[in-house]
Amino acid sequence: MKVKYFALVLVLLVTACKTVTKKNVKTTDVKSKKGIDSNVSSGELYRIAGFPSKFITPRNVDIWVPENYSKDKKYAVLYVHDGQMLFDDTKTWNKQEWGFDETISKLIAENKIKNTIVVGIWNIAKLRYTDYYPQKPFDLLTQKSRDSLLAGFKKQVKYTYKERFNSDEYLKFIVTELKPYIDKNYATKSDASNTAIMGSSMGGLISMYAICEYPEVFGAAAGLSTHWIGTYSNKNNPIPATFLAYMDANLPSSKNHILYFDYGTETLDARYLPYQDKFTALLKKHGYTTNLKFEGGEHSEKSWRKRLEIPLKVLLKKE
Repeated sequence: MKVKYFALVLVLLVTACKTVTKKNVKTTDVKSKKGIDSNVSSGELYRIAGFPSKFITPRNVDIWVPENYSKDKKYAVLYVHDGQMLFDDTKTWNKQEWGFDETISKLIAENKIKNTIVVGIWNIAKLRYTDYYPQKPFDLLTQKSRDSLLAGFKKQVKYTYKERFNSDEYLKFIVTELKPYIDKNYATKSDASNTAIMGSSMGGLISMYAICEYPEVFGAAAGLSTHWIGTYSNKNNPIPATFLAYMDANLPSSKNHILYFDYGTETLDARYLPYQDKFTALLKKHGYTTNLKFEGGEHSEKSWRKRLEIPLKVLLKKE
C-alpha cells in the first residue's frame, strides 16, 4: 500500500490597496514511505497541507481513496471533521483513532455501502470551538447567555472573531472551496445524494448545522455523541433549547435527506442524557428515526470506532 501526500502551494498577490487575492490551487505529488507520516491498512491517503482559504485559517486536509480507486469510476464523498483523528492512532494526541480505513474498506468489500472517498478536515485545537459551534443557534441565546458563554471561552483561548463564532465561514470553506477542489481533482458524484458530512461531539453540531444551512449540498449528516449542551455544565443551561428551536425551523425534508445521531451513557455523554428524549421527539416530528443509545458508550474515538459501521451504513447505503 502506498501513502501519498499532496503539498499545497499558496500564492498570494497583494495589491496596492493591500487586499489579498488567492490564485488557483496548485499541488505537488510528494511520496512518503509507509509508516513515516501515517499508517492506513488499505486504500491510499493523500494530504493537502495548509489548504488555503479566504474564510478560515488554513489547515491540513486528508483524502482517503479506497483500494483499486479508478478515475473511470465515480465515488460518493464523506466529509469528516477532526480529520487528524480518523486513520492513524500513532499520531493522535490520545493514541486513539476512528479506524475509518479499516471499517469503510470492509463495508465496501462486502457491498454494503457505496464506493466512497473520505475527506478528513483537520481541526486547529485553539479554533475548534469557534469553528464548530453553530452561529445561528448561538444568536438565539439571550445577550446575557451569549456573554457568559463567550466569557468562559475567552478564559481558555484568545478570542479572535469579534464576538462571533466562525462556523458560517467554516461551512463556506467546505462548500465553496474544498468541495469544488475535491470534485475537480477526484472522480466524485457531486450531487447531494452522494455527499455526506459527519463528526463527533462538536463535530456533530457542525454536521447538523451543515445539512440545515446547505441541504442542496449535503444529502446526509451524522453526529456521534453530539455535544448538545454546548458547554460542560447542565445547570440552568439554555443551549440545548436553542439547538432544538433551530432544528425545528431548519431541518431539511426527510424525503430526500438522511440524518443519524447517537449517544453513549458514560463520561461526557452522560451529561447529554437529560436532553436525548427531546431530540429524539424532534427528529421523529420531522420524519427522522435515528438517535441511537449505546449503553456503556464513552465520549472517545475508541467508542466511536466500535460503532462506526452503523452510521456509515446509514449515510452511505446503496440505492
